[in-house]
Amino acid sequence: MENRKFDVTALGELLIDFTENGSSSQGNPVMEANPGGAPCNVLAMLERLGKKTAFIGKVGKDMFGTQLKTAVEEVGIDTRNLIMDENCHTTLAFVHTYPDGDRDFSFYRDPGADMMLTKEEVQKDLIEASRIFHFGTLSSTHEGVREATRYAIELAKEAGCIVTFDPNLRPPLWKSLEDARAEIEYGMSKCDVLKISDNEVEFMCGTTDYNKGAAMLQEKYNIPLILITMGKDGSRAYYKDMIVEAAPFLQENTIETTGAGDTFCASTLNYVLDHGLENLTEENLKELLTFANAAASLITTRKGALRVMPTREEVESFIASRK
Repeated sequence: MENRKFDVTALGELLIDFTENGSSSQGNPVMEANPGGAPCNVLAMLERLGKKTAFIGKVGKDMFGTQLKTAVEEVGIDTRNLIMDENCHTTLAFVHTYPDGDRDFSFYRDPGADMMLTKEEVQKDLIEASRIFHFGTLSSTHEGVREATRYAIELAKEAGCIVTFDPNLRPPLWKSLEDARAEIEYGMSKCDVLKISDNEVEFMCGTTDYNKGAAMLQEKYNIPLILITMGKDGSRAYYKDMIVEAAPFLQENTIETTGAGDTFCASTLNYVLDHGLENLTEENLKELLTFANAAASLITTRKGALRVMPTREEVESFIASRK
């Protein structure tokens, strides 16, 4: 496993996030076309941390698809399994940011190219050459891409990859929330590492007691490592019979929270690549969470995510400055 060509291969959505960037002289909002999509944000941070990554997905053969392919390659992600669709446009998301940095999404995806990935287009040898296979649920909202995702997960399991999952729930993209629930349950039944947000725990477990929610998930799915992000309240790790919590690094100069969860997720995958999943200690988990919280905090001070991920040195000096 150590000698595989890729550290992490991720499958999922790659899209344009239109984010507000001031107003025009006429008072209209000016929108900036940022490369977006959780899987590639995760891979971009992993590249920053010195890991080798690849992406499986689909964009339109249009100006936005070309922009995305260029951006992804610029940060070092391998695009041999990024397909340019001649018949469907690249998916677009318009992000409205509230004064506290929180966000609201409007998606233009009916259909969008990322939904059109088929099982036949997934490169088996790419997954077999990877140590970790990572996915979310946006690649399971529709039947065709759902089949492709499940096929890729099964390939990863057969190849002995560590399988990592971030539900990344976006309610507007689902026909029904019951569909979303079923796909999140499927993902949790297949993963070795689950990164889940507080609101997703509430959605799946019906409780705001996250320790109770994590215990329910551990019992039902037997997931070796569960990581819960709690926004301004930091994060927790659940491993064997341990519960470890790390405080957040609150920022006065947060611009937006886009990419914070993805940066956290990438940092945790990086730790798993370096330390494995076998014999983690309380100290290991604290170190994992502290670095991931700090990296996520830094990304909230920057516009966009994919191109502006922090380096290991930036994260470490930021942690040192807060001691």
